[in-house]
Amino acid sequence: MSSNVDSATTQLLEDFDKVVKDSEALLRSLANVSGEKAVALRDTVETNLNIAKARLADLHGTARQKASYAAKEADAYVHENPWTSVAVAAALGVIIGLVISTPRR
Repeated sequence: MSSNVDSATTQLLEDFDKVVKDSEALLRSLANVSGEKAVALRDTVETNLNIAKARLADLHGTARQKASYAAKEADAYVHENPWTSVAVAAALGVIIGLVISTPRR
C-alpha cells in the first residue's frame, strides 16, 4: 500500500510541475501572442490544473482512509493489550525524557 501512496505522490508532484511550467509559458507568451493561442494555452493550463486538483483530492481521501484505519487498529490493540500499551508508553516517556535531559555539546 505504501508504494501506491508513493506512486500517487510522485504523479501528483509531476502534475503540479507540469501546471507550473504551463503557467510560466502562459505568462511569457501573453505579451506577444495572438488571442487564439493565448486562449488555447489557458485551456491547457486549466485542464492540467483540474487534473492535478482531482489527483490531490484522491490522494487526500486515500490518506484520510489510511489514517482512520490506523487509528482504529491502534485503538483495538490498546483495548486488547492495555498493560503492554502502558509499558510501551512508559518506556517511550523514559527515552524521550533522557533525550531531552541530555546536555548538548
